[in-house]
Amino acid sequence: MNESVLIYNALCLSAPDIEALIEGRMIVAMPRKLLNTGQKFALYPLDYSTNQLSIEQYYHPNFLPIAQNALTQLNSQSILLKPKQISLLKNEEQLKLPLLSHKTVLIKAWAKCERCQILDKTNNLDILSQLTIWKPEAFEAILQKQPHIFLAYLRVYHLPQLCEVAANPNIQEKLGKFVGLLNIGVSEAAPVLNDRTFAQRKHQLEKLEPPLHRELEELQSAIASLTISQPAAKQLDDDIKIFLGWSNGKLIKQPDPSLAWINDIAKLGNRSIELDEGKNNYQAGTDFENIARRSLDFLGFKVEENYKGGAGGLDLFCSQPYPLVCECKAGKSIPDRAVEELDRIGKRHLKENYLQAVRLIIGPGKPAKNLKQSAEISKISIINVMTLQKLVEFKAKYPGAINLVELQQYLEPGQIDYKIDEYIDQAEREIKLRSQIITVIKELSEQDNQNSKATHQSFTVTETRVHYNATHNPKLIDEVVHDLLIELSSPLTGYLGRIKSSNWNSDRFYFLRDLPIN
Repeated sequence: MNESVLIYNALCLSAPDIEALIEGRMIVAMPRKLLNTGQKFALYPLDYSTNQLSIEQYYHPNFLPIAQNALTQLNSQSILLKPKQISLLKNEEQLKLPLLSHKTVLIKAWAKCERCQILDKTNNLDILSQLTIWKPEAFEAILQKQPHIFLAYLRVYHLPQLCEVAANPNIQEKLGKFVGLLNIGVSEAAPVLNDRTFAQRKHQLEKLEPPLHRELEELQSAIASLTISQPAAKQLDDDIKIFLGWSNGKLIKQPDPSLAWINDIAKLGNRSIELDEGKNNYQAGTDFENIARRSLDFLGFKVEENYKGGAGGLDLFCSQPYPLVCECKAGKSIPDRAVEELDRIGKRHLKENYLQAVRLIIGPGKPAKNLKQSAEISKISIINVMTLQKLVEFKAKYPGAINLVELQQYLEPGQIDYKIDEYIDQAEREIKLRSQIITVIKELSEQDNQNSKATHQSFTVTETRVHYNATHNPKLIDEVVHDLLIELSSPLTGYLGRIKSSNWNSDRFYFLRDLPIN
């Protein structure tokens, strides 16, 4: 729903709280009253001065630099007004009046309440503290004044443009409450978090599950404070936020909407989200089997239609380019019996051919010790659902990059997510090398443009190798460069053109198009 709607009020929160919501660092706020699900409002930033705790007592140490910067920005939002000079003296001398400061506030975002909980001291507030920016002392201070804490789950959206409003001089009294605004047009076109990420974060908070990567959160906070003065740190900061689920990140750029299913692979394997949608175990398992089948087919395997799971059935069997038997497990974790089930069902259906096949289990969570040991003994590979999604994303991004025969070498017994990551990293390095060779030809062409009027500025293998080795490591030899140039000038790739000569060392190559990499 991206059509514009009007909102007419704003929830007043401290500027650091709003900054954390806009960053995607957290998805909750603490209003003074119970909010209604579906309620929409702007987020009005306030100074922190009215809080009974010091800022150091209220926020986690790793968030303090961000909190202080948010307050500094808030307090700098003012304009100077020069009053009209008036004459109060008989000799018509003018009384010099001082410049007046008129404070304004910038509203950057609006929110929709997805749920509002009532918490008290019986809840695990220590875990809640770990999942938010607030120290446990913040909750204790609130519970000293009132019996409950209102915790609102907010789906936050960026405003299309900043909204500047005049500050109310008594606005600090409204912390946690609503104030009226002139109507603001908003839409859901720019959410801070996408649907899947928000659902995961909401589930984690509702179940009070501890954060998985506390040390990485500490690192991100340290880097975030550096981005204020060192913009070069921003890329690493963005990457960590994407990993932590604090940012939408860069999903696959999909010119073809039919590839949107790729972003659902991990979600369908992790049934904690499926349960929220009211699906039973059988339906959740079937949904994951279907998307796993689609994934393997997309990667280039020939998936045989005669095997479609069900009670006592083999979930997936691929016959080409090599036999592969696959068991799909949707849920919160892979059960210990999964290896024994695959062995039993596989032998029943494939008989002696089962032992010659690559055997694979795909499921969520981290395999238990017993499961990993059983998999190693039975020579069965285990990968996480997110690893499958990474492979498919990589294939979508670079359609020719997945070599299934090479991939087979990485399908070792046991948990092999790290091996698949190694394969993807190696493939990315190969793509990067080819992109660099194309860039070399392009740079040589640009250098030669001033001295040549030829239609295509073309270059030999040796010229290409010399230019590449001047700025890159490891160094390449002519034979390797020639092989790369031949590959990139193939009609099936079309990144370079080739002028064929009597011997390979005299072939010349010219630039046609870039190979962009992220």
